[in-house]
Amino acid sequence: MHAATRTASLFAALAFALLASACSTPTALQPVVDAGGTAPATASDTLLLISIDGLHPDRINADDSPNLVRLAANGVQARWMTPSYPSLTFPNHYTIATGLRPDRHGIVHNSMHDAELGTFRLSDRDAVGTSGWWGGEPIWVGAENAGLRTATMFWPGSEAEVAGVRPTRWHVYDESASAAQRAATVAGWLLEPDATRPRLATLYFHDVDTAAHTYGPGSAEARAALVGVDAAFGSLLDALQREGRLEHTNIVLVSDHGMAEVPPGHQLSIDDLVTMEQARVVSIGQVLQVQPNAGHESEVATRLLGQHAHHECWRREDLPARWHYGTHPRVPAIVCQMDEGWDAVLPRIIEARAQGGMRGSHGYDPALPSMRAVFIASGPAFRRGAVIDAIDNVDVYPLLARLLGIAPADNDGDPEALLPALVPAVARP
Repeated sequence: MHAATRTASLFAALAFALLASACSTPTALQPVVDAGGTAPATASDTLLLISIDGLHPDRINADDSPNLVRLAANGVQARWMTPSYPSLTFPNHYTIATGLRPDRHGIVHNSMHDAELGTFRLSDRDAVGTSGWWGGEPIWVGAENAGLRTATMFWPGSEAEVAGVRPTRWHVYDESASAAQRAATVAGWLLEPDATRPRLATLYFHDVDTAAHTYGPGSAEARAALVGVDAAFGSLLDALQREGRLEHTNIVLVSDHGMAEVPPGHQLSIDDLVTMEQARVVSIGQVLQVQPNAGHESEVATRLLGQHAHHECWRREDLPARWHYGTHPRVPAIVCQMDEGWDAVLPRIIEARAQGGMRGSHGYDPALPSMRAVFIASGPAFRRGAVIDAIDNVDVYPLLARLLGIAPADNDGDPEALLPALVPAVARP
């Protein structure tokens, strides 16, 4: 059969399977850029990096996520993975991709201010796509520089040109794209012939995080979201297995952070902490970041610094050393960390939250058990049925570089931390 015809038939079969499991038609998502690859045709193993945003390891079980259980049974699972500070989505996804702490790669929060670049928000597509925000060398840049094709499905940082390089294929983030669509698109990439198949692909699911924020991490809605993501992931696994590609695919599945319960009424009003006349509030939520206005430095410091009933504030240079945070110029002068289960919000949100039900949040101290993230890996490079000790998320990047056979860029990870997860032939230098 002609390669193009065969690929089309494989994708059609995958789409049918995902339709049955997710009750929606998973049409392929078209990449913004398909620049073609510079690497020669190769039968080398593919690396698939997957993130399920907001998934705590304790939420994985045979009823809600049988395919994650299946992946762990056929591979390696860490007891948990500790996120970097702050335990937020963009900082930690980019840490996983670069091996650098947020204080070094520059994505110091989901909301930031830069003296030259202005303001960064997750919803600001122009900012997200601006190269200047993104430091370090993400794994897809290193792979492309080594002549390997890469394809990214919504991974933070992949919409921008970093160090003059983009993935071979990438997508502008579209939250309306279903888990089934995302999985179908990535499966289609991995089932392409050697001449076009990426050596590295990434896949991102937001569903669990969104449901847990809105209804609480233990809610029926959060469980249903996990069921849906797991079904889409399972169909991807099945498609690879049917076509004989699963045995040639190393899968590294992670989450960026866990999730804590936030009861009704556990909100602090920003106006009760600091006023606009006194300071610019750069970020709110679980990590309140404040830059005092000129002439108000002492006033703001007196008002904020120290331990309070539901939060603690530090000067940036006095933050706990274990957070590895506070030296990047995008970190404002004062950082306030909310206690677990508390948020600092705008006044208009206080009443609505007080009358609502249980919600969920993250951004708390990464050492808290509720913030623990997931690490599962399976494939020809990994041991089977193994459980390893807890790891740090900066250690994922050196593993990814090893699996791709490329030299790692400067990073904060321990290249030996995940050697116990690998089969001896791969673990050897």
